[in-house]
Amino acid sequence: MPSVLVTGCSSGIGLDAARHLQARGWTVLATCRAEGDLAARRAEGMVALPLELADPASVADCARAALDHGPVDALVNNAAFALPGAVEDLPREALRAIFEVNLLGTHDLTRRLIPHFRQRGAGRIVNVSSVLGLVGIPWRGAYVATKFALEGLTDVLRIEMADTPVRVVLVEPGPITSRIRANSIPHFERWIDWQASPRAEHYRASLLRRLYHPSGPDRFELPPSAVSRVIAQALESPRPRARYRVTRPTQVAALGRRLLPTAALDWFARRS
Repeated sequence: MPSVLVTGCSSGIGLDAARHLQARGWTVLATCRAEGDLAARRAEGMVALPLELADPASVADCARAALDHGPVDALVNNAAFALPGAVEDLPREALRAIFEVNLLGTHDLTRRLIPHFRQRGAGRIVNVSSVLGLVGIPWRGAYVATKFALEGLTDVLRIEMADTPVRVVLVEPGPITSRIRANSIPHFERWIDWQASPRAEHYRASLLRRLYHPSGPDRFELPPSAVSRVIAQALESPRPRARYRVTRPTQVAALGRRLLPTAALDWFARRS
C-alpha cells in the first residue's frame, strides 16, 4: 500500500485530498496544527502528524516521524494561508510570516524527504499552487508573492530532478470552496492597519465586505473534490504532467498570460 504525506489536512483541499487518497488505497500521513484536528484524522484511520511550517524544529520532527512510520512514496505540499491587504500596507514582518509557511517551511519539508526518495529509487512531489501563482489581483499581494515563488522554485526543482527517479508536479487550483478566506481574518487583523491606510475607503467598500460578509460562492467556484481528483492523478500517473490546472479561471489565466499584453491583464485584474 503506497503512502503519502499530505500537509494542511485540517480542512479544505488538504482534508478532502487526504480522504480521497485514503479511499483509493493510500496510507495517508496527514499533518495538522491543532490537536483536535489531529485527533479527528486519527479517528478516520490516518496517521496524524503535528506540523507547524513556520517552526524549523516542527518541520524536522514531522519529517522524522513520517519516515519512522515507514517508507514514504509521495509528498503533497498543500498547507498555506492567506494574508489579505494592499501591498503598501504590508509590514516586512507580515511578509516574513507568510513566506515562512507558504514557501520556506514547504521547501524545508521537501528537502528532508528528497534523500529518502532518492534512496528508494522513486518519489513524487506535488506542490499545490494557485491561479494566483499565475496572475496577481488586488488585495492578494502577499499570497500572490508566495505562490509565484513556489511556482518558480518548483519549476527549477522539476528540471533538476529530471535525471533522478523523483517527479515534481504543480497543481494550480482556481476558486475552491474552503475556509481560507475565514482563516485569513486573524492574519489581516494582526498585520494590516487598514484604518490608517490611504486606501481605507477602498477597504470598506471591497475587502472588508468580502472578509466579514461573504455573499456566497465565487463565480466558477468548485468543491475541494475537484482538486483531490487531480492530485490523485498527479500522484498515480506513470508520466505526470508538469502542471495540472483546476477550474476555468486558472485555464483562462494561463492562456491570458501567454496571449494578452500586460495592460489587458491589469484591466482584468482590477475587475476581479
